[in-house]
Amino acid sequence: MLTTFLTLILAAGIRSTPGVLIVPLEHYFGWSRTVISLALAINLLLYGLCGPFAAALMDLYGTRRIMALALLLIAVGTSLTTWMNAPWQMIALWGVVIGIGSGFLSPVLGTVVANRWFVTHRGLVVGIFSAAGSAGQLLFLPLFSKFLAVSTWQTVTGFISFAALSVMVVVSLIMRNKPGDIGLLPYGALHPADIANAKETNAFTAVFTGLKTAVSNKDFWLLTSSFFVCGATSSGLIGTHFIPACIDHGMPEVTAAGLLAFSGIFNLIGAMSSGWLSDRYDNRWLLFWFYILRGTSLAWLPFQFDAGTTTLIIFVIVNGLDWIATLPPTIRLTTDIFGKQSGIIFGWMMVFHQLGAALATFSGGALHTLLGDYQWSFIAGGMLCFIACGLVIKIRK
Repeated sequence: MLTTFLTLILAAGIRSTPGVLIVPLEHYFGWSRTVISLALAINLLLYGLCGPFAAALMDLYGTRRIMALALLLIAVGTSLTTWMNAPWQMIALWGVVIGIGSGFLSPVLGTVVANRWFVTHRGLVVGIFSAAGSAGQLLFLPLFSKFLAVSTWQTVTGFISFAALSVMVVVSLIMRNKPGDIGLLPYGALHPADIANAKETNAFTAVFTGLKTAVSNKDFWLLTSSFFVCGATSSGLIGTHFIPACIDHGMPEVTAAGLLAFSGIFNLIGAMSSGWLSDRYDNRWLLFWFYILRGTSLAWLPFQFDAGTTTLIIFVIVNGLDWIATLPPTIRLTTDIFGKQSGIIFGWMMVFHQLGAALATFSGGALHTLLGDYQWSFIAGGMLCFIACGLVIKIRK
């Protein structure tokens, strides 16, 4: 569990990097924000698209091998990024290579590990793994902004490469695929679970069988549509464009990154509290209120950039509590609806989550190029959250 938590912390640090690199890359290369946002959008899309295949490949080849491969791809991609000098190279390296590597370390990893190793307190464990994302943000955002204040963006990518290789060594030495590998039962299990004698011979078969099961289920589309909104309004808007928006209004990058990192404290609280609540209350209503809170804060945000740091602190606290709080009840509902197929089906849901993130990332950059600010991007995000409230309530109890 600790090895998975460490890996997810690093993955979160990598996902937080684009927010601090957009403006430095814009100044260093003279590229437009639309071009940079396109590469980051591809990264986010592949991050989601790899999810269902990651779950299937972990079943076939083991969690440890897939985690090590993902970390190697990230290390190679980030090290080569330091030599790029054209937009297509950023798209190929940061968009494709790092996007695929980080995709294998998406929340699907935490879902697979939680389902394999825990029977009781599974919602709490998912909440803890979700909180790893907040811990990564809290740790890496201030660090990266300090690097940029005293050095260059190449220092940031070089550090990520070194960290990925280091964690790969830890995973290779310590990680185990399932409790049976060390003679244990999943936590809370009273007797040995039935274990299939044969593995799937084709990972793609398992992936697309899961998708076929999901698409005929109305609740899948309701839950997935709300998860699309989650991706658009978290990783897509705030994760990518909050720091550049603050810089546009005259705030130093270190301060802006510190604000977003500060929200990581409340991400931890929100994620773990949500995991605890998801074991005890109707997860549909939890999601309803989480999206109400997020939508209200996003619609309020664009009018606060010039009001001073205090009001932005209020936003990052509220948004931080809500950022990952949607994940445990979403995973819990997926498990309740689809049972043993929930890992792969949640992987497909992550595709739509990251599709929302990718569209919000690109459209936010494009609208900024067109209009000169992010006001309508944030307001549109708030409106999407209010739509998501109506979707989750329609899921069957």
